[in-house]
Amino acid sequence: MAEFKDNRIGAYDAKTHFSDLLERVENGEEVTITRHGAPVAKMVPVRRSSAAKKRAAIEGMRKLAKGMKLRGLRIKDLIAEGRR
Repeated sequence: MAEFKDNRIGAYDAKTHFSDLLERVENGEEVTITRHGAPVAKMVPVRRSSAAKKRAAIEGMRKLAKGMKLRGLRIKDLIAEGRR
């Protein structure tokens, strides 16, 4: 892998070693890509916590729905009642 300092790498080296950079970013590093020494882009890991929160919320809604009973009521009747 090309040498880079302070998590900075030149555009040419970034292109040449893109797979290695992806692996480093996947492991939590942030990498700044430079052109002629000036920063032009930053590679950062994707935050996966929002997807995990969505899955947990959906699972919670499913658990809640399992415990709810209509006790003989029909959904059509409930919808009609809500429209009045």
